[in-house]
This record gives sequence, C-alpha cells and structure tokens, in this order.
Amino acid sequence: MKKFTTIASLSALVLALAACGSAEDASTEASPDTVEMAADEALAPVTEEPVADEDASLDDVEGPAAVSEETATSAADDAAAVAAEAEAAAAEADAALSDIDAAVEAGSNALDQVRETAEKAEEIID
Repeated sequence: MKKFTTIASLSALVLALAACGSAEDASTEASPDTVEMAADEALAPVTEEPVADEDASLDDVEGPAAVSEETATSAADDAAAVAAEAEAAAAEADAALSDIDAAVEAGSNALDQVRETAEKAEEIID
C-alpha cells in the first residue's frame, strides 16, 4: 500500500509540475491567422516592371569548345560499342530469365508429382 501511495503522490506532483509549465515553442505561436496572412502577402501580384541591366552582355559568353572530326567519330564509335555491349547484356539477361522460368516450371511439376505420390501413399495406408 505504501508503494501505491508513493506512486500516486509522485504522479500528482508530476502532473502539477507539467500544468505550471509554459509552452513557448513556435507551434503554439503560429495560428492560422498569422500563417495565412504571410501566405497572402507572398502570393500578392507583382506590380513592379522588370528593369534591364545595362551592364549585362552576351559578348563575354564563350561558345562550346571546338571538337575535331576525329574526336567526334571516336566518341560515336565508343558510344556504339557501349550500346552493343548493353544489348548483349540484355540478351544474356533474357536468356537467364528464360532458364529461371524453365527451372520454376520444372520445380512446380516435381512438386505436383510429390503431392500425387503422397496422396497415393495416404490411400494405401488408409
């Protein structure tokens, strides 16, 4: 009984302490009114006109670097080789998938045969 009263009094003290605390976190300060007002201000239409930057110029912009025909041909050949390797890998994956399908089918057939044999064995035993 002493333990019960001790636990009950500690619980009452904890609840009293929690009731006296303050909640000064952002979630209590953010009410729907204040949030909606900020959102409305952000969505207000823009009435100012854009201003051109007189110092901006495209004269300083460099174009892409020149590539020789030999470099371009070599890159195209490399890309074709990679594409061929990818196609070969895809064909191997398809073949492996077919082998897996065949193995699953064979396993299913074997399981069916085991079930049939077990049913026949049960009939013989009974």
